[in-house]
Amino acid sequence: MPFAVYMLGLAVFAQGTSEFMLSGLIPGIAGDLHVSIAAAGLLTSAFAIGMVIGAPLMALLSRRWPQRRALVIFLCVFAAVHVIGALTPSYGVLLATRVVGALANAGFWAVALAAAVGMVDPNARARATSVVVGGVTIACVAGVPAGALLGEQWGWRSAFWAVAAVSVPAIIAIARTIPEGRPRSTGTSARGELRVLTSRELLLTLLMSTLVQGATFCTFTYLALLVTNVTGFGPGWVPAVLALFGLGSFAGVTVGGRLIDARPVTLMMAGMASLAVGWTVLALTAGNPVAAIMLVFIQGMLSFGTGPALISRVLHLAADAPTLAGGSATAAFNVGATIGPWFGGLAIGAGFGFRSPVWVSALLMVLALAAAGVVPVVRRASARGREEIPAA
Repeated sequence: MPFAVYMLGLAVFAQGTSEFMLSGLIPGIAGDLHVSIAAAGLLTSAFAIGMVIGAPLMALLSRRWPQRRALVIFLCVFAAVHVIGALTPSYGVLLATRVVGALANAGFWAVALAAAVGMVDPNARARATSVVVGGVTIACVAGVPAGALLGEQWGWRSAFWAVAAVSVPAIIAIARTIPEGRPRSTGTSARGELRVLTSRELLLTLLMSTLVQGATFCTFTYLALLVTNVTGFGPGWVPAVLALFGLGSFAGVTVGGRLIDARPVTLMMAGMASLAVGWTVLALTAGNPVAAIMLVFIQGMLSFGTGPALISRVLHLAADAPTLAGGSATAAFNVGATIGPWFGGLAIGAGFGFRSPVWVSALLMVLALAAAGVVPVVRRASARGREEIPAA
């Protein structure tokens, strides 16, 4: 695996830490900037929305830039807004930095996914994708807890400084190792790429990716409530359980990345089916500490083992849309990360209890499997349509 791919993973680690670390910093931000907890929480929502909108938008904006230039520009902007965020006394400025940071993060993801698969042989593309996505899992295991610890010891601003500092070596390494290459728009117009994205099989795969991520983040967001209110663990166990999910996620991207390239569709389907069963079993056995602990690790492993397979499949199906392929995969990932917690919160708010987000995750996986079941039908219909087109 080229060293440059690992540097892309390092940059994603910094960005993933920034995306998720605010959950532990909100009280400190609210107190320091004299705003409500709800207003401080809006910083997280602003970042998520910026990621969803920014992925295709930034991909189109940078389509005439060589990959190395695009990656360095996006990462420099990302680091700069964290420096500004660490210095500003204004909530409005901090909110603006979160939006701009999300746009830069989305643009980086869109280019990084395409760059990673472009630097390896076709039989190693899923592994390269897993290395990039692995940055997010390491952020969950180490980056987010470290950000919370920094915030507790030296204030929330120190976590922003840390993210900017981790971004610097990634900027230097990417500038030195990523091939400059030609502009990514070569050979395909923006309108042509948009036409590629109307493929029904591709849209179904993006839907599956959204649903898988939605299921993952639905339970992960409320995992602390599940283990303290249903499983019976004390609050002191929460960091360990979250870290266990992260360790499972890291194992998933590591092992999955080495297996997916051989049988991508088979492993993708097996992963989704196993996730549906796993979330159901966790919902039923969450009151058993041993079962809950085992399933937290297993579900983390399956979630982040299946996710890169879906992303890799999107990049394969959208090979003729080099600019928007990574952007669409990034947008699907973040739509799932946004709607999953929302659905889980609605279930809890409706009085269904703290197991309900896990049941929502199981339902989302059933929908993902239903979408997968439609794919062969769509594929056969497309094949018949091509056969019926008269020769010129």
